[in-house]
Amino acid sequence: MTDDALPELRASDADREHTADLLRHAMGEGRLTMEELDERLDLAYAARTQSELDKLTRDVVVAGDAQRVSSRMPVKPGGGGSEWVVSVMSGHDRKGRWRVGRHLKVVSVMGGSSVDLNDAELTEKDTTITVFSLMGGSEIRVPDNVNVVVSDFAFMGGNDCKVGEMLPDPGGPTIHIKLISIMGGSDVQRGRKLSRAERKARKHLDHGGH
Repeated sequence: MTDDALPELRASDADREHTADLLRHAMGEGRLTMEELDERLDLAYAARTQSELDKLTRDVVVAGDAQRVSSRMPVKPGGGGSEWVVSVMSGHDRKGRWRVGRHLKVVSVMGGSSVDLNDAELTEKDTTITVFSLMGGSEIRVPDNVNVVVSDFAFMGGNDCKVGEMLPDPGGPTIHIKLISIMGGSDVQRGRKLSRAERKARKHLDHGGH
């Protein structure tokens, strides 16, 4: 007797990334703890089929979340956004859900800062981020779909910018990033920084699950 049932739909890399974004959004809404998020991300990156991915979000994603997660970076006017991130002989990590002011200044003196905009919201459609590094450096991470315009100056140091297409969203919000580095350097990259669990799961996937 032959089995005429269709095989389960295989998950693509884009499907896994979308599920990961939904899970992070659910954690930001308080539906998952950080530990639960790490566990589900591990399973998401190891998933082989779409049904496996669906099970991971079924109890934490409400109607409309999928559309909101895939939409452009939110802009909510009204002020109250952060204007400064300062690190002097120390480190500063700014991530998660937060509001970015019209002109954010990131200052690192003999230290370093990590500024992640992937879950942030803007207070203006045109936002400026000035990154000043003296004998230090900063890492700026921007969402995949936001417009980014970068200018940089370095003296006895260097800056690295890996944003690919700078204006992927015509009509969408734009972030102007100005890098100034003296005996130091800063990086601008798109996308999220993978957690240890995500790096482990992705490495496992890249090796064919063996």
